[in-house]
Amino acid sequence: MLPVGYSRTTAGRLAAVARWAALLVAAVLFLLPFALLVRDGLGTGWSTVEGVFADDRVPFARSLLNSTVIAVLQTAGQLLLCSLAGYGLARVPYRHSSAVLYAVVATLMVPTSVTFVPSFVVVSSLGWLSDLRGLVVPGLFSALNVFLFRQYFLDFPVALEEAGRLDGLSRWGVFWRVVAPNSGPFFAAIAVIDFIGSWNQFLWPLIIAQDSSTWTVQVALSSLLTAQNPRVTLLFAAAAVSLLPIVLVFVLLQRHLVRGVTETGVTG
Repeated sequence: MLPVGYSRTTAGRLAAVARWAALLVAAVLFLLPFALLVRDGLGTGWSTVEGVFADDRVPFARSLLNSTVIAVLQTAGQLLLCSLAGYGLARVPYRHSSAVLYAVVATLMVPTSVTFVPSFVVVSSLGWLSDLRGLVVPGLFSALNVFLFRQYFLDFPVALEEAGRLDGLSRWGVFWRVVAPNSGPFFAAIAVIDFIGSWNQFLWPLIIAQDSSTWTVQVALSSLLTAQNPRVTLLFAAAAVSLLPIVLVFVLLQRHLVRGVTETGVTG
């Protein structure tokens, strides 16, 4: 029994207050590191940022450009290759499609550390060390994205595809003119995840980009913090600047990202 004067409405309000309080605490804990980063990095004004770009030992501007090129190419490549592979596994009748799917999923169980050395040997034998090709090509395909696209396309309305086939479109035409245009939110959600993942890569670029002209922004950031000469203020300022492309991508695709998460297919 509820105490005297205590109603279900009061209980609901208390639960709502508790939820909002928990969200507020979580938001503060999440945003506090970013606030400290901006405060310590930009607290002395734009002169610190200018110092980051003026440092001859760290080609930060070139690193930003390299990371942007790599992230854009890898994101575009994964959207293209993984969506086609996922659509083929979901829609193209093939006797061994299940075996192919199991093989793709099985690669997800292989730790990255196991494939790191063979990948390095292949890239080295191709002469792609300190070359953007060695940084871009290995990240053009993702087994996880293939699986996600396949699961998404399994729920895509078959009626829309059949309407395209009745209009004389080939399977290729159906994908490009019917399926892909109506899957924009899902593509955007995958694009945001891929772009952030590519932008934040560190170990692979650290090994492959042996020349400073091919450094990515993460490698450049690590070079600002050394045991001999730690430049914490410059590091914070550079880190704050490096966040801007990610924030920009998120802002531009936020509406599509939310729809991609909430929708499992095409409504209408």
